[in-house]
Amino acid sequence: MLKVVKFGGSSLADADQFRKVAAIINAEPERRYVVASAPGKRHYEDEKVTDLLLRCHALATDRNPFKETFELIANRFRGIIQDLGLSLSIEEELNTVYEAIGAGATVDYVASRGEYFNSMILADYLGVEFIDAERCIFFTKDGKLDSHKTNTVLENLLAMVPRAVVPGFYGAMPDGSIKTFSRGGSDITGSILAEALEADLYENWTDVSGMLMADPRIVENPAPIDIITYRELRELSYMGATVLHEDAVFPVRRSGIPINIRNTNAPEDIGTMIVPHADGMSGDRVVTGIAGKTGFTAIYIERDMMNSELGYGRRVLETIERRGINFEHLPSGIDTITVVLSNKELEGKKDLVVADLMRSVRPDTIRVYDNLALLAVVGRGMISSPGVAAKVFDTLAKEKINIRMIDQGSSELNIIVGISAEDYLPAMNALYNAFDPRKGQ
Repeated sequence: MLKVVKFGGSSLADADQFRKVAAIINAEPERRYVVASAPGKRHYEDEKVTDLLLRCHALATDRNPFKETFELIANRFRGIIQDLGLSLSIEEELNTVYEAIGAGATVDYVASRGEYFNSMILADYLGVEFIDAERCIFFTKDGKLDSHKTNTVLENLLAMVPRAVVPGFYGAMPDGSIKTFSRGGSDITGSILAEALEADLYENWTDVSGMLMADPRIVENPAPIDIITYRELRELSYMGATVLHEDAVFPVRRSGIPINIRNTNAPEDIGTMIVPHADGMSGDRVVTGIAGKTGFTAIYIERDMMNSELGYGRRVLETIERRGINFEHLPSGIDTITVVLSNKELEGKKDLVVADLMRSVRPDTIRVYDNLALLAVVGRGMISSPGVAAKVFDTLAKEKINIRMIDQGSSELNIIVGISAEDYLPAMNALYNAFDPRKGQ
């Protein structure tokens, strides 16, 4: 069995965390390839190393002194090395980076150095090989991941290396310059390695014991999710309910490799297993997770005999598209269509869109509902459990929460309701309490 393991910034924030990580890696010989992030916060008021590096770049760009900030970074790495009792010296590399920042190095190069140094230190501490990501993660000229070249090089390179640490977050452009993924991109690097090596499992170690059934900032002590499918994860991720970088899902999903989200500070917890399919695994749980977010507007369009008017729905979407706006949801009836749009995309365009729709599709009625929130109830068990929708609507009715919109996916994997944003918090809590598996669904 082969495992690729990735450790986030909180897992590698200081020497004590390095010791925990080493114990986890050494506990199972199958954990052969490690992806490391830059040091995260050690406490609430601390700063992430990547943020400090970006500050150095901003100061240098404005021709302001950045030595003091850079020393904070250098001392962070020096402290880890000293505390771990390593003989490793990174002074030459630190000087190289400092001079590069002063000479106008790109922001991608500067931002990537946290992962670079942390991975060097971790590899030395583990006694395994350090492989710079610029040797094996490649981008095309337009900045997209070059999957074919990356997979080929990784497969050939790591075939000769039984154990290694690879920095997350960055790779190389065709000209050799450093290119980073978006923030949180170490998750992507780990997923890429897992796919290239045809790993049996991708373990993503962070500071939480997997995913929770609801947002703990809204719902008190929500139940953990033990197993979730990629399709369910996609539904919940849309609402922001994930501890995993969204782009990290696709390489392993494509290869059918499961992901296990684990807690570095509680390695005994089984975490959340993300799997291609979970046939027969639903057990007594009907709903896997409940998530939501605010910041939407719904445009309700009514026209008599709409269903018999060829191309009506297409013209509605084309009208919105011409304003450069993507639609989020499109629930419809025989004579009605409701288009749900993000407030962010609609900003400054709402009146123009309504006027465009009046001209292009000539509705009998058009109404705009502002200040909308969306709540999604997601679960593979919903397909075989009658009455889930009724329970959702009954729960909200008991809380005197008016439903503005209903959208149920054809797969029956989710039910999405639109409500007033002011009802968002009580609705989330009510729905969670209705489906809390610890209370019996």
